[in-house]
Amino acid sequence: MGVERYVVEAVVLEGRSRRDVARSAGISKGWVDKLVERYRAGGYAALQPRSRRPQSCPHAVAPHIEAAIIGLRQELSGAGYDHGPHTIAHHLRQRVSVVPSVATVWRILKRHGLITAQPQKRPKSSFIRFAATLPNELWQADTTHWQLADGSHVEILNCLDDHSRLLVVSDAFRTVKAADVVHSFAAAWLVNGFPAALLTDNGAVFSGKSRQGKVLLETELERLGITGKHSTPYHPQTCGKVERLHQTLKKYLCKQAPARSLAVLQLQLDTFRAYYNQQRPHRALHGETPLHAYHARLKAHPETPLPTTHFRVRQDTTDTNGTVTLRYLSRLRHIALGRANKHQRVTLLVAGSHVRIVAEDGSLLRELTIDPLRNYQGLGTPCGRPRVGHHDVRQVATIT
Repeated sequence: MGVERYVVEAVVLEGRSRRDVARSAGISKGWVDKLVERYRAGGYAALQPRSRRPQSCPHAVAPHIEAAIIGLRQELSGAGYDHGPHTIAHHLRQRVSVVPSVATVWRILKRHGLITAQPQKRPKSSFIRFAATLPNELWQADTTHWQLADGSHVEILNCLDDHSRLLVVSDAFRTVKAADVVHSFAAAWLVNGFPAALLTDNGAVFSGKSRQGKVLLETELERLGITGKHSTPYHPQTCGKVERLHQTLKKYLCKQAPARSLAVLQLQLDTFRAYYNQQRPHRALHGETPLHAYHARLKAHPETPLPTTHFRVRQDTTDTNGTVTLRYLSRLRHIALGRANKHQRVTLLVAGSHVRIVAEDGSLLRELTIDPLRNYQGLGTPCGRPRVGHHDVRQVATIT
C-alpha cells in the first residue's frame, strides 16, 4: 500500500496537484482520482487491493450439482467404496444431465476441504506397468488377513484377471489350505474358463519350491495346461494389482459391521465383488467396469494341450446308505448309489473326473462326472448323463 498512501497524502495533506502527483508516481491521473475517492469513503483501509474475481460466472457449476457431488462423496465414503473424483463423476451421470469434468469435481472437493494432499506418492513416471493383452491371459492371486468380530484371525483368498481387473475369486477361510485354493479356482474356472497363466507369490499354498516339491495347485495347473508363475521373493510389486485390490477391499470391510462368522464375512465379500465387477469404474480401464472390459474381447486359453487323463481302479464296499467314497482334488467325494445297493462290493473305474461304478456281477450301477463344487454326488443327473441306479440296472459292461 506504499504508492497508494503516498498519492493520497500528497493530494489530501500537501494539497499538491493531482496531475503532478500522477506524473511523479508514474500512474494515470484517473487512478489518482479513484484512490482519493476511496480514501474519503473508507479511510486508509479502502486503499487495500481488491479482488478481481467477477461477480458472476455463466459457466459455474450449479448449486444442486455441487450438492450432489458432496453427497456422493459422503455416500460412497460411508459405504467403504472408492470415492475419488473419477468415481464420483461416473456415478453422477445417473443423477444429473450435465456432468462436470473430473478436474472440476476435484476442485469442488478441494474447496470443501475433502481432498488430502499426498506428497509422499511416487510420480507415475517412475512405475513400470504391465498388463495382459486379453482376458484370461493372466490371473493374479494372493491371500490377505482379516479379523472377525470376536478377534479371531481369518484369511481371504483373492484372484483377479490381469487384463480386465475382474475379481474372479474372493473367498474367506479360517486358514487357507492347498485344497481350498484348488476348490476356489475350480469354481472360478467353471464360470470364466481356464486362464492361460496364473501369477502368485511364493506362499506355501501356491508353491512347494522351498520344500523341493509341488503343492496341489501346481499339480492341478500342470494337469490343465495352465502356466504357473511366481513373483520374486520379497517383491510384492510383481503382484501389484491383487495387492492393490486388498487395500480397496479392506477399506470397504472397515465400513461394514464386524463379521461375527465366516458366513457373514463371505456375504460381505460377495457384495463387494458384485459392486467391484459391475458398478465401480476403474481408472486403469478408462472408466469402464471390470465386467465390461472382460467381455469386450476374446478370451485367452491355455496353449498347451491337456495331459493324458489319469486312470485308476479301486475296490470298495458301499455303506448302509448305499454310498461309496472317492478322493478327488484332495477332497472326499461321497457318491450315492441308493439304499438298494447297501453293503455291496463294487469296483470304481476312474478316468479323471469321470467315474463308472460296477457291481460284482459286472452290471453298471452308476456313471457320472464328479462335480468339483460338491462333496456329495447325489442321484441327480450330472452333466447331462443318464442316471443309472437300482431302478435301471443294465448289463453295460462286464469285468473279466
